[in-house]
Amino acid sequence: MSTYIYGITATSHPGLPEGVGGVGDPSLPVRVLREGGLAALVSDAPEGLRPKRRELLAHQNVLSEAGAADCVLPMRFGSVAPDDDAVTAVLAERAEHYQERLRALDGRVEYNVKATHVEDAVLHHVMAGNPEIRALAEANRKSGGGSYEQKIQLGEMVAAAVKAKEAEDARTLEGVLEPEADAVSVGPESTGWLANVSYLVPRDTAGEFLEAVERARKDLPHLEVRLNGPLPPYSFVEPGPAEPAGAAAGGTDTGAG
Repeated sequence: MSTYIYGITATSHPGLPEGVGGVGDPSLPVRVLREGGLAALVSDAPEGLRPKRRELLAHQNVLSEAGAADCVLPMRFGSVAPDDDAVTAVLAERAEHYQERLRALDGRVEYNVKATHVEDAVLHHVMAGNPEIRALAEANRKSGGGSYEQKIQLGEMVAAAVKAKEAEDARTLEGVLEPEADAVSVGPESTGWLANVSYLVPRDTAGEFLEAVERARKDLPHLEVRLNGPLPPYSFVEPGPAEPAGAAAGGTDTGAG
């Protein structure tokens, strides 16, 4: 039976509340594997596991309950090892790294911030701030819409100005939020988002970070700012050249969670 891994803690972790189940249908019991000063929260790995909503929530719930009691290094959904021995072997092999991460992340949570432009608002900004675009748009309007080439030119100019505004606003947003965080992790670029950034924030100053988010929303009304958190610090478990969380115990990583 393969072993499903939720997260890594210190052996001093008080454990999960009674009745907290893991992935699977019905939920599989979560158990603790110990090696030296480290412990792994695991369960048997169900066959045919897929990143469905029920399973994702079960994975998240185990980590939320564990994180409420003490620091936990979260593994991504789908982290599976061949067996329990493989998990404890990795705990022993990478003990120094995991212990350093537990110290670094103790008392901290992750907030993910995504931002995109409100289309009408950013077009207003672009037109107001670029006389050349305004002049061409006005010339096209007076000539009944302009020629095909003029329309293409205007479209390209607007697109370039919007792209530049995206980069500018991303820097501005990060400048407001970064001082309230201990660390920053820039997420992968995706269509539609001008910013996708995770912030590592001390629990006891999370209110100040949330105030900074609201301040950014007020000061940048042409942005739609989405906040997700507090979360287990997924983005800060394996910094630098360390292996991905799923591979750390010889498993797979769907990227969910």
